[in-house]
Amino acid sequence: MKNAVVFIGRCVLAGLLVVLPIYLALLLLLKGMASAGQLVRPFTRLLPESLPAQEILSVLLVLVVCFVLGLAVRTRLGRAARGRLETSVFGRIPGYELLRNLTLQVAGEKNDGIWKPALVEIEEALVPGFIIEAFEDGRYTVFVPSVPTPFAGAVYVLDGPRVHPIDVPFTQAVKVITKWGSGARELVLAMESARGRDGAPAAAPGER
Repeated sequence: MKNAVVFIGRCVLAGLLVVLPIYLALLLLLKGMASAGQLVRPFTRLLPESLPAQEILSVLLVLVVCFVLGLAVRTRLGRAARGRLETSVFGRIPGYELLRNLTLQVAGEKNDGIWKPALVEIEEALVPGFIIEAFEDGRYTVFVPSVPTPFAGAVYVLDGPRVHPIDVPFTQAVKVITKWGSGARELVLAMESARGRDGAPAAAPGER
């Protein structure tokens, strides 16, 4: 009975981790559209009455604002302003740092190795995971997802030789997890290729 309750709880939590970001994004979009609707109302007369002019123009305005902000934060002044906001305001919001790191990874931006895909040695197997932080003594904090939910799993602190960073996109590693391991061969090949470039032989899991 206890195992069933734990299993159900984990499934509910995993579902929330998938649904919550989508829900928040839609909520923000609808809120932005409602605010933009007041601004675009005078321009709705330019479109045919058969079209939902206010909704269309509201969405376009929200997308344009997001695009302009995206361009702005890529400038030196924009990066500095974003850094101050993240430190003084957004960094105090629970979960913001996690969502920020995930967003940067999905967007393909480098983020100091945070959430870097890796293959980690758990017992006698290689397991897909993500590097969360690196210790000064060479150890790593690693997050190992539960299949097929990439953002629910377990956290391990492992010695450096048991963690093998791989040079693949974050989205590729996530896709392997969501597809029940399909595509893991490419992750192993990336690990072996990195070993070859470093001049080290590809060791089997558990070997030192």
